[in-house]
Amino acid sequence: MTTDATVLDGLDFPTSGLAVGDDVADLLFREARTAAAFTPDEVSDEQLAAVYDLVKWGPTALNTVPLRLLVVRTPDARRRLAAHMNEGNRDRVLEAPVTLVLAADTGFHAHIPTLAPHMAALADALEGQPEQRESMARMNALIQAGYLIVGLRAAGLAAGPMGGMDAQGIDADFFAENGWKSLLVVNVGHVEGAGTHYPRAERLSYAQASLSV
Repeated sequence: MTTDATVLDGLDFPTSGLAVGDDVADLLFREARTAAAFTPDEVSDEQLAAVYDLVKWGPTALNTVPLRLLVVRTPDARRRLAAHMNEGNRDRVLEAPVTLVLAADTGFHAHIPTLAPHMAALADALEGQPEQRESMARMNALIQAGYLIVGLRAAGLAAGPMGGMDAQGIDADFFAENGWKSLLVVNVGHVEGAGTHYPRAERLSYAQASLSV
C-alpha cells in the first residue's frame, strides 16, 4: 500500500526551546504516524535489539525497566496472536513484517539487586506483594512503551500500536510460564508515505493541556 506523504502545511509546529533540529523533531514526532500498512521489507532482530538498547536508558521508577517484548514472526505465532485480536486488527497482525507484544514483567523485582543495588532489600519486600508489583510493572512498562515507539522511529521504522485485543487470552497463550502481562500489540515495519490514509489531525495546544499554579 502506497500512501501520500503527510501534509503538514498549515499546522502550527513551534520550534523555539528545542535542543534538536527540525529534522529530528519531524522524524520522531511531527511527520511520524501510526502506521497500518507496511512494505514487505524485513525488520531484523539486529534492528530491534538496537532500538531496545537505546530506549532501555529511559527513566523508570527505581530503574525497574519491567517492559518485556515478545517478537512475533512465524506464521503459527502470527495466527495464534491474531486469534486474540479484535476483528479490525487481525489482518494487520497477519500482514505486518513483525509484531511485538509489549508486556509488563510482574517478576521485575528479582532484578532489583542488579538494577538498583542501593535498594536491593526491596526485592524481598516486594516478593509478598503481587498487587503492588503488578501496579508498578504496568505503570513503568507503559512509560517504556512510549520510549519504544519513539525509538522505533529513530531507527527509521514505523509503528502501529494497538490496544484492541484479549489481553488475558494472550497472557494465557504466550505468557503462562513467565507471568508477563500484555499491554499493547505493536506492528513494526517500513512504510511508503505516511503508512495510513488518514490525514494528519491537530493536537491540543500547550495552553489547553496545562495548568500553572
